[in-house]
Amino acid sequence: MRRFLGSLYLQVLAGIAIGVLLGHFRPDTAVALKPLGDGFVKLIKMLVVPIVFTTVVTGIGKMGDLRKVGRVGLKAIIYFEVVTTVALVIGLVVGKVVAPGAGMNVDPASLDASAIASYTTAAQHTGGVDFFLNLIPATVGDAFAKGEILQVLLVSVLLGVAIAGMRERARALVEVIDQIGHAFFGIVGIVMRLAPLGAMGAMAFTVGKYGIGTLASLGKLIACFYITSALFVAIVLGLVARIVGFKLTAFLRYILEEILIVLGTSSSESVLPRLMLKMERLGCRPGVVGIVVPMGYSFNLDGTSIYLTLAMVFIAQATQTPMTLAQELGLLAVLLLTSKGAAAVTGGGFITLAATLSSTRTIPVAGLTLLLGVDRFMSEARAITNLIGNGVATLAIARWEGDLDREQMAIVLGSHNHESREAG
Repeated sequence: MRRFLGSLYLQVLAGIAIGVLLGHFRPDTAVALKPLGDGFVKLIKMLVVPIVFTTVVTGIGKMGDLRKVGRVGLKAIIYFEVVTTVALVIGLVVGKVVAPGAGMNVDPASLDASAIASYTTAAQHTGGVDFFLNLIPATVGDAFAKGEILQVLLVSVLLGVAIAGMRERARALVEVIDQIGHAFFGIVGIVMRLAPLGAMGAMAFTVGKYGIGTLASLGKLIACFYITSALFVAIVLGLVARIVGFKLTAFLRYILEEILIVLGTSSSESVLPRLMLKMERLGCRPGVVGIVVPMGYSFNLDGTSIYLTLAMVFIAQATQTPMTLAQELGLLAVLLLTSKGAAAVTGGGFITLAATLSSTRTIPVAGLTLLLGVDRFMSEARAITNLIGNGVATLAIARWEGDLDREQMAIVLGSHNHESREAG
């Protein structure tokens, strides 16, 4: 009992299990527990903005070298583009080989397009110009009020650069902001005690609302997506981990609590503050963590990228829409751009798909209705893959920039894995 009370991941596992059982046997009660999951995620999102702000400002302020800030950002963008492109291609290839939608023979005219009206409406505002203009807040306060990560990141970088230029005159200000950041991390520790309840509520709602039976109709697509995501993590991210100099399995054990929380809440944002803290403990410089992790949550969506191309191929197969190689490459090219803003809005994956299908007019947009019933069950794998991808990206860019203490990383991962084995 003492071990259970002292282990967050065991408590979260118990919460998830209870949520599944409640959703299956008491669906009405389970659906009513939705506020538990929503409330927990809102509590964490409440803390994301001040933590990103304080981490970025103090990281850049202490870094001092402004050219280094730009270099880290550029390297992050290059890495994100390469890895997410690989993820998009993998989703496309797997969809073509496995063909999860083959044989469904769905008539697009028979689908109720009104069910996806909210997504297609939002898709009208996902153009490149809109995306870049939305990076700039109306006012500094507006960025914090809306909680837009990229807007807060922009303000934080600008302030950090200004402080770095002031050098010694701003040392006291940097220390104050740093202490405020530590205080907010303390609040995260308090809020995380509610993670088991949040995971239970979110999982209970998902199973109670949609039912495990929903998985049967599109089980092939779901299984295909989960297996593809797992292989992407093991092979692609495993290769990156080997190049950086650590074992992926050791890193996964290190962030096991965060993975379970994401599994329960279907939101990678629910662990963003903890991921930033853990990356610093692994030996990444705070300035690198402060820039790469928030950027990664918008630009490095590996799981979402796999989902986008796999779902695109699935809809084409299910609606018997033939696609030439040129059309597939054209859709892939569009997704290379639209996928980068998928996290900026709620239902980003659906909205990005709707925007892509609407602009290319190759695949019927109404086919998105086929995914509505099971999308929630695939969101866990998307979020977990995104989380792992951003953790690996932070270590890779820190190593690339020479800002990774490899000795500290080896000690932390080694001691954590030793504790895990003893607990097992």
